Amino acid sequence: MSQHLPTIGITMGDPCGIGPEIIAKALAEPQLQRAANYLIFGFSELFTYAADVAELDLPWRRGHHEDLPQAAPTSRRKRPRPAGPGGIVVLDYDELPAPLPELHEPTHYGGRASLAFLEDAVRSAQSGLIDAMVTAPISKVAWKMAGSRFPGHTELLAKRTKTKHYAMMFASPTINVVLATIHQSLSEVLSQLNVGSIFNPIELADQALRELFGIENPHIAVAAINPHAGEEGRFGDDEKRVIAPAILMAAEAGINVTGPYPADTLFLRASRGEFDCVIAMYHDQGMIPIKLLAFREAVNLTLGLPIIRTSPPHGTAFDIAGKNIADAEPMRAAIRLAIQLAQRKMQQQP
Repeated sequence: MSQHLPTIGITMGDPCGIGPEIIAKALAEPQLQRAANYLIFGFSELFTYAADVAELDLPWRRGHHEDLPQAAPTSRRKRPRPAGPGGIVVLDYDELPAPLPELHEPTHYGGRASLAFLEDAVRSAQSGLIDAMVTAPISKVAWKMAGSRFPGHTELLAKRTKTKHYAMMFASPTINVVLATIHQSLSEVLSQLNVGSIFNPIELADQALRELFGIENPHIAVAAINPHAGEEGRFGDDEKRVIAPAILMAAEAGINVTGPYPADTLFLRASRGEFDCVIAMYHDQGMIPIKLLAFREAVNLTLGLPIIRTSPPHGTAFDIAGKNIADAEPMRAAIRLAIQLAQRKMQQQP
């Protein structure tokens, strides 16, 4: 295998969900097999089962997560690489109880396993063993059942990498969206929005669009949070009080940013190419247009981290898990973007 191919780490996510199925289906694509080497953090039995149900003949071999090097490789040439045919290795966790293939619901051991997969993948990314990581969906309920205090991937990744300023970006050929707040209830959003919490995602979006996507002067639009952008304060003063000052601060820093725009028309304008990215004020404000306009193509990219992390924009889909009907295209899109960003990063390294 070529030593110039990036190595992509893929976490299986919740083993009771569609993670094993969409990973197996995604990696069955010959183009993806040729584009990178892969380390899958998960249960080999479930990966085998998912591949068998889908009637896929994948070139992979079994490894074990305890065989991962504990120290950072001294150079790119000496870095450990998958050695099996096709460059796909499943790093098994046979010391953990694997759920039965027919069990599709949040469980304590599903949460424990998906946390273990993710923790090892983060360490592998930090050590340089993998060039990027792709995460299959986890169950936040299962994480809570397993004793985790993290509400999702993004917050755990930020903690483990000691990242203070981070944001969720959903990238697609149709529209790009960055969230100013992530996993908060609507009752919490207004109290958490301030000039800094809006300025930071604007800055992160501008940096990502320039450095990762090669857009020289990206035009970023910021969504209002109130109907009609507050209607001169009639429906709320959040636009004047916190959103507009954050936009002004970003513009003074040299960022091409405008707004706040009424959200009910902004995403339509962005989908027509008027803006390179939209900053949404809360989770569903940004996620509804992304999933409506680009569900199969959109990729969740965590901005601000020192490592590359992508994921499909959907959940565990317990209701269809094990039925061999899950659409793997969002996972393929996440892997493609991870490869693209890893290659760009490798080219930039001395």
